[in-house]
Amino acid sequence: MVSSAPLAFAVGAGGFALLAMVIVRSLKAQSQADRERSSEQISSLRALLDIYEALMSGSQEVTVLWAENSQAPRFLGQVSSVLPVGRKPESLMNFDSWLTGTSAEALAENLSQLRVNGHGFAISLQGRDGRVIRANGWVLGGVAMRLRPAFTQAESAPEPANALTGTDPDGARAVLALLSKPSFMRNAEGHLVYANAAYLTLAQALGKSGKAEAPVELLDPAQLKSRLARRASEATPIRLRVNFPDQGDFELVEFAIPGGAAGYYRPLEEAKSEQRDVSLAHISGIIDALTTPIAIFNANRELVQFNRAYAALWNLDPKFLVPGLDERAILDKLRTENMLPAEVNYQTWRAQHLTSYSQKVPRENSPWHLPDGRSIKVISAPAGPRGGVIYVFDDITERLKLESTNKAFSNVQRESLNALSEAVAVFGTNGRLTLSNPRLLALWKLPDNTLGQHPHIDKITEACGKAMPEDGATIWRDLKRGIIDLNPTRADTTGRINRADGRLLDYTITRLPDGQTMMTFLDVTESASYSRVLKERNDALVAADVLKDAFVENVSYELRSPLTNIIGFADLLASAEVGTLNEKQRAYTDYIRASSVTLGVLIDNILDLASVDAGIAELRPELQNITNLVEKARAGLSATFPEVSGEQPINLVIDISDHLPPFIADGTRIVQILYNLLSNAARFSPPGGEIRLTVSARAERMLFVIEDEGPGLTDEMREAILTRIDTPSDSGRQRGAGLGLAIVKTFVNLHGGVISAEKREPRGSRITVNLPRDSAMVGAAE
Repeated sequence: MVSSAPLAFAVGAGGFALLAMVIVRSLKAQSQADRERSSEQISSLRALLDIYEALMSGSQEVTVLWAENSQAPRFLGQVSSVLPVGRKPESLMNFDSWLTGTSAEALAENLSQLRVNGHGFAISLQGRDGRVIRANGWVLGGVAMRLRPAFTQAESAPEPANALTGTDPDGARAVLALLSKPSFMRNAEGHLVYANAAYLTLAQALGKSGKAEAPVELLDPAQLKSRLARRASEATPIRLRVNFPDQGDFELVEFAIPGGAAGYYRPLEEAKSEQRDVSLAHISGIIDALTTPIAIFNANRELVQFNRAYAALWNLDPKFLVPGLDERAILDKLRTENMLPAEVNYQTWRAQHLTSYSQKVPRENSPWHLPDGRSIKVISAPAGPRGGVIYVFDDITERLKLESTNKAFSNVQRESLNALSEAVAVFGTNGRLTLSNPRLLALWKLPDNTLGQHPHIDKITEACGKAMPEDGATIWRDLKRGIIDLNPTRADTTGRINRADGRLLDYTITRLPDGQTMMTFLDVTESASYSRVLKERNDALVAADVLKDAFVENVSYELRSPLTNIIGFADLLASAEVGTLNEKQRAYTDYIRASSVTLGVLIDNILDLASVDAGIAELRPELQNITNLVEKARAGLSATFPEVSGEQPINLVIDISDHLPPFIADGTRIVQILYNLLSNAARFSPPGGEIRLTVSARAERMLFVIEDEGPGLTDEMREAILTRIDTPSDSGRQRGAGLGLAIVKTFVNLHGGVISAEKREPRGSRITVNLPRDSAMVGAAE
């Protein structure tokens, strides 16, 4: 038993080893088969990839791929379709070398958003060679970007033409087979020799059958004839508009290739859309140069384009306004910065604003009144058939202010016009009333509804004729000539209308700068009556004044003759020639003589006042001796107030300064001034009271000061000194002060001097006459 155990163990180990060998060989064979299958699959995939790369290399576009973990891009397709011939594929990423500045920035921003945030894009770019490049970006495992020339290049062939130029028929078939548009190829005789699957599908939809190598003709004979005629006369690709029943309008594009021609059909709306895309790219520079804020968003509410004015309007950083930015993000930012209208429910307001994407026609939204005081008008319009919105913003703040100011001015003008006492009517160049006030209705007795619809002047003439049958129509027919006169040299006219109802109207016809004519009416009936009454009264006063002057002159001269006789006989009685008089008789004779002198002075004063009033009073200035003038005035005063019946004599004190300068004046008038002032002081002074006359010089003036010890200067006396008012007293010596003082005032003024009066303390008054030293110079100056 012991000896058989090792044998069994050896047999078991050998069997296990054999089994293991069989298993290992089986696994190895299977692994080899798997490797062979994997190799075959990889080879198939590589072949397929080579085919795809070959197909992409044959198309007129270039695709740039970025793997998930790779920063280096891979370029597929013909780089020369975008870049100038001879450039390396890597130079494609240097956007500034083949794109304009704005387009290079736009592509860089969109590509950055694609790689960082996964935002796809589809934009048109402007190449430095004038071509328009379509760029599409999307996420596919990694990131891909495709660049291709737009189909509708100005002054260049379409994309298939670029791809097939110089291509042999077999290569042309391969390219046409890849196109999604209905495409075909013709031989040199113009017969169809090939059509792709899209062409056969279109033919089947039109009820026609055919094969790829024997396609059916889609054009009718007339269209074929037009095509052949244009092909014979044009070397450039031909374009025809073709309508297929139930399929719509197509654009036929056909171009020459070696050994024949090739072409394709594309829907007309697609062609227009591409043309619009190209146009938009071409006008991007123009939009940016405009001062009107403009922003364009696509159907996904993504920012496509904006100009500097838009960024400045909202004070937004251009780096923030990257293409692809959602409009809602822009609105939210503006709301955060308090730049949008203050709305209670912002979300509702934003949703209402975003309805612009569903509109089919342009519209003007309600103005946005911003917190900073600006008012913005927003105009939104569809961006195109693919959707989107074009916003145009207009800052109307200043316009609203001007409108408000103009409205306020118009209201003030209207209120002012309505408050005028004159009737106002403004007529346009067509003779229709453009402006009036209520006074016009009242003045011409017109109904309230007459002027409501801006009537023609003929209608107003007719209405006035009904309101005033006597002469209303006649007056307005005459006024019409001044309204309808469009002569540029015509002058403003004025006149007076004497209506049949007794009213007097002054009118003025004024030509306004804008060609209109303004007519104003003023009722002067009352003022004319007042003027007539005043004129009649003035005439009566003039006649009375003339009569008064004649009366004063006649009476004065008539009084002089008997007064002279009285004075003469009084002097005769006072002398001893006719006998000796007793004391009482002598006193009576002195009274007669004094009264006669006073009466003579009064008569002289009356004549002087009359001459002054008549304007014939003149000064005779001469060099005067002041002492002699004072003596003459004292002598007159002594004659007027003689020492009679024991009355105390007048205590006159004269104080004349030494070395007075020369004094040139009218001596007679100066004596009258001094006499009247002294006699006035004597009348109001108590018997025996002191009256002081002081004469002095000050600078170029001569001063005469009269002081008394009377009861003081009353208001009546001051008025009599300063104005020509007679202030008679009750009795006694205080009598007849006003006329003499009026003479003083008049003669002082004639000399160019001034007179002042003041009250002395404790009693008495002081009157100062201030005269120029040379009155002759005063008269010469006047």
